[in-house]
Amino acid sequence: MRVFWQKGYEGTSTHDLTVVMGIQPGSLYGTFGNKEELFRRVLARYLAGPVAFMHKALQEPTAYAVAERILRESAVFLTRRQTPRGCMTIQAAMVGGAQAESVRRKLTRLRVKEERALRERFERAKKEQDLPDDCDAADLARFVTCVFQGMTVQSVNGAKRKQLLRTADMALRNWPK
Repeated sequence: MRVFWQKGYEGTSTHDLTVVMGIQPGSLYGTFGNKEELFRRVLARYLAGPVAFMHKALQEPTAYAVAERILRESAVFLTRRQTPRGCMTIQAAMVGGAQAESVRRKLTRLRVKEERALRERFERAKKEQDLPDDCDAADLARFVTCVFQGMTVQSVNGAKRKQLLRTADMALRNWPK
C-alpha cells in the first residue's frame, strides 16, 4: 500500500512491489495475476483502513458534524508521520499513460461515488430540516470534497496539521445558515 501511496499507480514498478513484499515476480503474478489486480486489493484495504473515517462520517447526526468530521479527521490523516502524505486515491490517479487508464477511471468513479454519498447525506439533512431549504446539497458536497482534496495537495506540499485544521475551520465557518 505504501509504495502505491508514495509513487502512484503507474510510478510503482513490479520490482518496487516485489522488493517491498520480499517475493519473486513469479509469486506476485501467481498470487495477484498482475499489478492492477494487486492495486485493486490494496485500494480495498486502504478504503477499509486508513480512510474508513470518510464513510463513518456519513453516520454523524447532523450535516455539519459530517463535514466537520471529514475535514478535521482528514487534517489528522493527511499529516500522520507513519504514512505517506496525501491521499492514495488522488495520488495514484493524477499521472499516467494509456496503460493506467482503467485504474484512473476506477479511481474517478470512486471519488464521484463518495461525493454522491455526501450529496445524498446532505439531501437527507435538508429533508430533516438540518440544512436550510435554499442550500444545494450537490454544491455543498462538492464544496466539502474540494476542501478535502485541496487539503490533500497542501499536505503533499508540506502543510502542517495545525494549518490544515485551520483550513477545515475556515471552511466550516462558511457553513449554510
